[in-house]
Amino acid sequence: MNIENAQQAVDDWIKAHGVRYFNELTNMAQLTEEVGEVARIIARRYGEQSEKESDRDKDLGEELADVVFVVLCLANQTGIDLQRAFANKLAIKTDRDRDRHKNNEKLR
Repeated sequence: MNIENAQQAVDDWIKAHGVRYFNELTNMAQLTEEVGEVARIIARRYGEQSEKESDRDKDLGEELADVVFVVLCLANQTGIDLQRAFANKLAIKTDRDRDRHKNNEKLR
């Protein structure tokens, strides 16, 4: 599934099951919450914090998918073609950072 199809799938789901989109501010708050859940898993599982027993069953992929879902909602409701925006961003980063990381001594 590409980003365009994912945006359509989210829009179809909202229309069939979600009644309507939450407003943009609510979705921004939800995005922050979902990113926080991802951060908690990463900090405890891969960082230096100890993982609580209650966090061991948390699925990082599921939490990342929650982030993607809310991002797609925000893109849909603000009229963003995320497929095009992502392709443009990748081109900008490629042009700007073509040699930057290869020449970064910290990455060796």
